[in-house]
Amino acid sequence: MRDLKRLYQEIEKSADSMIDFLSGIISVPAIGPLSGGDGEMEKAEVIREFLREHPVGEVRRHDSVDERVPSGKRPNIEVFLKGQSAEKRFVLITHIDVVPPGDMHQWDGDPFDLRVENGRLIGRGVEDNGQALTAALFAMKTMVDLDFRPVYDVSFFMVSDEEESNTHGIGHLLKKRLIGDNDLILVPDHGDPAGHIIETIEKTILWVKVSVQGKQCHASLPLLGKNAFRASMQFGSKVDRLLHTRFNRKDGTFDYPYSSFEPTKKEVEVSGINVIPGEDVFYFDCRLLPDESVDEVLQVMNETASEVARENGVQILVEPVLVEETLFPTPPDAPIIVMLSSAVEMVTGHKPETGGIGGGTCATLLRNAGYRVAVWETIHNQAHAPNEYIEIQNLVKDCKVFAALFHQEIPF
Repeated sequence: MRDLKRLYQEIEKSADSMIDFLSGIISVPAIGPLSGGDGEMEKAEVIREFLREHPVGEVRRHDSVDERVPSGKRPNIEVFLKGQSAEKRFVLITHIDVVPPGDMHQWDGDPFDLRVENGRLIGRGVEDNGQALTAALFAMKTMVDLDFRPVYDVSFFMVSDEEESNTHGIGHLLKKRLIGDNDLILVPDHGDPAGHIIETIEKTILWVKVSVQGKQCHASLPLLGKNAFRASMQFGSKVDRLLHTRFNRKDGTFDYPYSSFEPTKKEVEVSGINVIPGEDVFYFDCRLLPDESVDEVLQVMNETASEVARENGVQILVEPVLVEETLFPTPPDAPIIVMLSSAVEMVTGHKPETGGIGGGTCATLLRNAGYRVAVWETIHNQAHAPNEYIEIQNLVKDCKVFAALFHQEIPF
C-alpha cells in the first residue's frame, strides 16, 4: 500500500504534464482516409518523440500497409514494460485516430487546440481516446520514474483505424498474433461519469444503406417523375415503426436497455429546390440486443422496401454495409474483471458493476477471437460531439486505477 500511495502522489504531481502531453497529441488531427484524412502517422510521431524523451519501456512498431494515406502506413505502437513475472501480461489497447470535428459552428473554439475551462479539457479526441491513452502512458511512466515494476509484463498498444474499420489496427494485431491466450486485456474506451461500470458485452452493430431509385423531373410537373425522396420518407417512417414494435425486448444490463434503429447519414442527391429527386440514399444505424437476429431485421426492412416500392413505382435496395456481432461476452468472474474491479475500488472506494453498451469498441473483435476483455474508464460520453470534453480529475483518477491494476496479482 505504501508503494501505491507513492504512485498516487507522483501521478497527482504529473497532472500538468499529462495535460501538456494531451494538448500535443490533440493538436494533430489523426483522421482516417474514409473520412477525408491523412491517417495517424503524424500523431504517432508526436507520441514516439515523447517516448524518446521519456523512456517508458521498449517501443515496438507494428505498422500496417495502407496506400490510401500519404505515408503508406497506418501506425500501431506498442510500449512493452518488463514485469516481475512473465507468467501473464497486462494488455491495454487505446486508439490514436479521431473522428472529424463536424460542424465547426457548433464548436466554441478550434477543435484541435486544447482548451482548459473549469476543470475540463476540451477538444476533438480528448475523450475518444486521448484520456485513456494519456492515463495509461503516464501510469507506466510513473512506475518507471519510481523504479517500480508491475506484477506482470505490460504491453500498451496505441492503434490506428478504430474509428473506421479496425482493419489496420486491432485487426492487424490479431492477424500478426500479437495478442496471447494468457493476456489480461483492458480496452479503456467506454465508461460512465462515476467509473462504476465495467463493460463486458456490446450490442450487435448493423449499418444499413437504403438506396431509392425513382425518376427526376421538374417540381411543377410531378406526374412526369417518381419522387425518390418521398418514397424514402415513407419507407423510413414505416420501417422505423415496425422495427421498434417487433424488436422491443428490454435488457437492463445495457446502458440503453432496448435495441435501437436510428436513421442517420443522408446523401444529397439534388441541389435545386425545384427539382424532384430521382435518387435518394440514406442510412440506418441499428444496435441489437443479444439474441436479436440481424437476418430478421433485414427481412423486415426488405419486406417494407418491397411494399413502399410498389406503392410509389420506385426501386428500393437495402444493403448491410457493416455487421459486427458479439459472439462471446466476457464472464463477470474473468480474472481481468476481478482485478480491474479491485483496482477501481481501491482508488474510488466504489466496487463497479458489470454491464453492456450499445456503442462499439474494438473489444468486440477481441471477444469474437476468443479473448476475455474488460472495457472501462471514467468519462461523460462526449465522444464525437462538438466541444468534446473530459474532467481533469478523471484523467488523474484513471491513471491511478491503471497503476493499481499493474500491482494486482491474479486472485485465483
